[in-house]
Amino acid sequence: MNIQDNEILVDKLAAEYVLGTLKGGARRRFESILPQSMVLRRAVAEWEDRLLPMAEFSRGAQPSAGVWQAIVRRTGLEQRSVGGRSLWQTLWNGLDFWRTLGIGSTAVAAILVAVLALRQPEIVTTPPAFLAMLSNDQSQPIAMVMGDPKRHTMTVKVLASQTVAADRSLELWAVPKQGNPRSLGLVSADGSITLPMPESATPASAPVLAVTLEPKGGSPKADGPTGPVVFKGAWLQV
Repeated sequence: MNIQDNEILVDKLAAEYVLGTLKGGARRRFESILPQSMVLRRAVAEWEDRLLPMAEFSRGAQPSAGVWQAIVRRTGLEQRSVGGRSLWQTLWNGLDFWRTLGIGSTAVAAILVAVLALRQPEIVTTPPAFLAMLSNDQSQPIAMVMGDPKRHTMTVKVLASQTVAADRSLELWAVPKQGNPRSLGLVSADGSITLPMPESATPASAPVLAVTLEPKGGSPKADGPTGPVVFKGAWLQV
């Protein structure tokens, strides 16, 4: 059976894969297909977008001392050594180890940016109900959007300052599942701004937020943007 043709199964496997509950042979088979399947990679990316921002609001758990001892015992790090140092010390101190770690860490860089921004007292004092990380085509985080449905407001914080010509404006849009994008207002090229959040701009009705480059003052069209999308991201309930 080609699992890529079954949307429900693809979504279920991607969710379990991201959560870490897909185990054994099923996980190995999924990982063997993943590099060649755009369908699976897209599903995994969507679940990562949904779940990773939630990690900020989960409580940390301190492992017991026995956890590290079990790792050392099972991997044989106590016995294996290089030049009088344990294998772990060699890896930890080696440049190649940090290069490898750096590659893996790129995937969580956007989440760390969100964590740091959320901890700024002038931005938010309570966890937002809605959250979006907006990235450019190079997957670089550009802006974060935090929604407060109780106050009907959304705060847009630009994390990487943008250069915008004097005759242009950046405009934020809610992209619904059906129909035309709806303008949420103009955003700054740097700093942060608070905008009204209409009832129609929740993640349930508009799962994607996007920022386009428009003429000064915003799009001249009432039914959508006229300029290119410069950054976008999934709009999530957390």
